[in-house]
Amino acid sequence: MVIEMIYGIERKKVDEQGRFVLPSDWRAAELKESKEVFVIKGKGYLKIVTKKKVDLTRFFDSADLGMNIEDWDQFERGFYEQ
Repeated sequence: MVIEMIYGIERKKVDEQGRFVLPSDWRAAELKESKEVFVIKGKGYLKIVTKKKVDLTRFFDSADLGMNIEDWDQFERGFYEQ
């Protein structure tokens, strides 16, 4: 049950087992890929952040290793010789 809504802040009731319901509009917008969240505990607060899949391949071409890695065997020999 939402009691009050001011600037994206909702006051929620917590049941006897410590549970509360995440807002349905937030779930629809944020929990697309995964149904998991991270709960970050701080003194006096909880922060809920969605677990998202990160595509690391977009960084592959931008990594500068200081040498050409077209020939993997040559790269590996040069890498371990240094």
